[in-house]
Amino acid sequence: MDSSSAPSDARDAVTVASEKLPDHTPVVAGEDFSAGVDIDSMMRKMLTTGFQATNVGLAVQEINRMLEWRLSDKPIRPDEPDELIDMNIRRQIKCKIFLSYTSNMISSGVRETIRFLVQHNMVDCIVTTGGGIEEDIMKCLAPTYVGDFKLNGEMLRKKGLNRIGNLLVPNNNYCAFEDWISPILHTITDEQINDGTRWTPSRLIRRLGKEIDNPESVYYWCYRNDIPVFCPAITDGSLGDMLYFHSYKRPELQLDLVDDIRAINDIAVRAHCTGMIILGGGLVKHHTCNANLMRNGAEFAVYINTGQEFDGSDSGASPDEAVSWGKIKMTSNPVKVFTDATLVFPLIVSQTFYKEVKRRTELADE
Repeated sequence: MDSSSAPSDARDAVTVASEKLPDHTPVVAGEDFSAGVDIDSMMRKMLTTGFQATNVGLAVQEINRMLEWRLSDKPIRPDEPDELIDMNIRRQIKCKIFLSYTSNMISSGVRETIRFLVQHNMVDCIVTTGGGIEEDIMKCLAPTYVGDFKLNGEMLRKKGLNRIGNLLVPNNNYCAFEDWISPILHTITDEQINDGTRWTPSRLIRRLGKEIDNPESVYYWCYRNDIPVFCPAITDGSLGDMLYFHSYKRPELQLDLVDDIRAINDIAVRAHCTGMIILGGGLVKHHTCNANLMRNGAEFAVYINTGQEFDGSDSGASPDEAVSWGKIKMTSNPVKVFTDATLVFPLIVSQTFYKEVKRRTELADE
């Protein structure tokens, strides 16, 4: 071997020829702040920044597809009912959007973003956990504070302060919640006994939204705009504690889960098109996906969570796993963003739902 030249195998390995990429392949480019700060420009550049920024850009596109979809986009089937043949009616039928989130989204400032969505009728159905209900109500009664991830648990317990990540909820807030909800539980128990009212978790949540009567509340606006809120684990949290204590005073009260599973599944089954936006994992993710299984999958889906699939958990399951179950359609282009939703969901809303609200407002003003 000639010691004055590099080995040919090494040279060949380093100088492998590249195939030409398709002409439409995006070029990597991020935001250049030389021209100033422009959130719309920055968000457009997410698509070509790479890594999770690109997935954020793809999530924006997927949600905008949900908002733009109309039944008029699809050809009329031979078996279509007469009322759905009229193109004017078809143009009015939109994608049903399921918004699901874990309780920490309500604990955090994402609550205000979610409230904006329901206040302006941007979503059709909500799925959350027990904490996702009670903490919205509690924030109408007393504030949650910003603390620190490293605050000592023993010290906080002695001071009656509960830590949620780097947030602090004084225990007095839960006492205020108990004082507020206790008479409501007595009233709905009376209505069950005297009027035959059949309570479900979603009907209870609707009633709480009515009773809180506060425009800062997510569930106040769900009540006002008739947006159903499903919470299959309603007993898992302070609300469950209150139901537990109430059961010793008024054991007659019952919540019917079967009515609610029928209600959420029927929303999916009867929809002409569905989209899922799921912040976090666990129960809310599976409950939403399982409802969409009843219609052989959602057309659109965006997951935002930090879960990994190596442990086989539903929280970490990829959209493609949901395709295998029939929870997302095989023809879809679902997106998963691997990140903390508090970082990106408000940004995504700025490029999707906010612009749709603005468009509708301008249309109404013409």
